[in-house]
Amino acid sequence: MTVAWCWHLKFQEIALWKVILLSWAIAFFEYCLQVPANRIGYGVFTATQLKIIQEVIALLVFAVFSIWFLKEPFRWNYAVSFAFILGAVYFAFAKFE
Repeated sequence: MTVAWCWHLKFQEIALWKVILLSWAIAFFEYCLQVPANRIGYGVFTATQLKIIQEVIALLVFAVFSIWFLKEPFRWNYAVSFAFILGAVYFAFAKFE
């Protein structure tokens, strides 16, 4: 979804309606991958664990995208934020029963 939502930020001259149509086309392709992945993964993982996995992947992809494509700097506080997210992953998958 990173590409669908953010690619156009670098191309402000493109009309908004064109950006919306292209973004929806990209998102449709991404959904065609995400929906089967959730269907296959559910049962092995809980719905909450699947969502945590999805968000971590999305944030990692976005970090690379923003540095590489948008040329934004990676700051130390982003690294700290990712460390906290890894803590969330740990607690989502840990067995405390």
